[in-house]
Amino acid sequence: MAKKMRNRAVQSQTLFITTSPRTPFKAIPEMELLDKELHGETWDKDTQVKFYNLLCANDFFEGNTSKTPDLSARDRINRMPKALGFVSLPTIGLTDAGKEFVTSNNKEEILLRQMLKFQVPSPYHPLGKKAADYRVKPYLELFRLIRDLDGLSFDELQIFGMQLINYTIYDDIVDKIKRFRKEKAALASDKKKKYTEFRHDVFLREARYIYQDDIDAGNFSTRESKTTTEEDFLLKKISNMRDYSDAAVRNLRSTGMIKVTAIGKSLSILPEKKKDVDFFLSTIDREPIFVDDLERYEANLWNPAIPKLLTDDKDEIINKLSVEFGVTVADTNVSLNHLKDTLHDNIEKRKDEILSKEVKELKDYKLYDDIEETFKTMNKSYEPSLFFEWNTWRAMTMLDGGNIHANLKFDDSGKPMSTALGKMADIVCDYGDFDVTVEVSLSSGALQFKMEGEPVPRHIGIHKEKTNKPTYCFFIAPTINPATIAHFYTLYMSNVEMYGGKCCIIPLTLETFRKMLKDAVKAPNKPTPLNIKRLFDISKDLAKECLLNDETEKVWYDKITDVANNWLTA
Repeated sequence: MAKKMRNRAVQSQTLFITTSPRTPFKAIPEMELLDKELHGETWDKDTQVKFYNLLCANDFFEGNTSKTPDLSARDRINRMPKALGFVSLPTIGLTDAGKEFVTSNNKEEILLRQMLKFQVPSPYHPLGKKAADYRVKPYLELFRLIRDLDGLSFDELQIFGMQLINYTIYDDIVDKIKRFRKEKAALASDKKKKYTEFRHDVFLREARYIYQDDIDAGNFSTRESKTTTEEDFLLKKISNMRDYSDAAVRNLRSTGMIKVTAIGKSLSILPEKKKDVDFFLSTIDREPIFVDDLERYEANLWNPAIPKLLTDDKDEIINKLSVEFGVTVADTNVSLNHLKDTLHDNIEKRKDEILSKEVKELKDYKLYDDIEETFKTMNKSYEPSLFFEWNTWRAMTMLDGGNIHANLKFDDSGKPMSTALGKMADIVCDYGDFDVTVEVSLSSGALQFKMEGEPVPRHIGIHKEKTNKPTYCFFIAPTINPATIAHFYTLYMSNVEMYGGKCCIIPLTLETFRKMLKDAVKAPNKPTPLNIKRLFDISKDLAKECLLNDETEKVWYDKITDVANNWLTA
């Protein structure tokens, strides 16, 4: 008999949310690997180390080698995959919900059902001695807040939403948010106080309210760090609340129900999803269930058909197809799954039409100001790397001709939901006779060229093998580390089979890339793929020239940066 697992006790005073992986979809290849290689074995330290070593050997792995592989493995599996009922432990395997999540085309619906069942307390998350009085299904109540308040700002979620640890205090949280909005509106007449100061004061006030007992007792140390003063203690708790709220946003967005506006300033329900949200808010019991009954809890959690959603109603789907898509269902006896597939196909078609319209506007340079503003403000978004990748795709689409594909997952309204799975570049530009991959990174460290798991040139090699076409690469980051420059420079001369031979990669700062985009907008004759190709040809010539003249990689980088800054006139 498998030994009983120790489940993590909740010790916090604020809303508990699974924070790993960054987005739920990132867990899919890891879950598949776990089930393929270790199905039926016992989840213990030995299998955890084995699993982590298997992860490191796979192309999709995003991360660095861990000094505690068993702990890292537990972090990746025991949190989101287990908590949302996708994997069974300690006997390793995928649950029925996990199998559906891995294989279904409609992963957002599977994810939504599992998130709506997530609760605290539960047999998986019993309450520790230091925990507050939890009695909540976190995602259900967050959906309710967003719906009832006609949207929720990130600040409101961080400061007040994270306090919703018990559904019986829901009305109190709503009142706090409404009062906050009135106080915020009154700032317009107070020229002496800025909103950032006001927000900071409110956050401190609310954190002090939450942790008043600890403050009174002088318990200022936290599990993460040894804070010694009340202010440091509260600032650490505020940081934790922000981290958990960011995770909540990413998970909520992954259901396809939530719209993020103004580069991540607020959350709202997508208009076409309001009826769906209203349905589950009115039908799902708010009370946590089977808190002390592991067998019944898992039977409920692992069932991919629970809870019932509006999309399980045949009449509703038929009506939605008719009203939103003009599709008439002649045979009302058709199966529910067939109707769902038809609805899914029509939603995907509408999404493609939305994206096609955006591409046309981009190629007409109508969205340049919006792209420029997004680059300026993306670091203030809830997921800067996601908006960086999405905005760079828009910029490359505007920059020149070609078919520009982003390795992103889009929601039904055509907005970025999450980065897609690995094994390919962030962006692929098809110019007919040649291709250009584009990689973006917010990292500035010495290993920034492989912070996404695989080295940038490996993506080039995979793409060359797949297409048998000459392939070049732009690597774009706010700053370029000297180690990255050195690495890319040596690849101009190194014939590496794994990378498809010699690699031509141009590292660009975001500032230089924005200058290239601005020049394209102002140019009387719009650039073509030949302008892009010429830039890479010059880059190769400069690398050879530097080698012959015994010059360093820095000389090459400075020269190619100068060419890029004048790419339409050089």
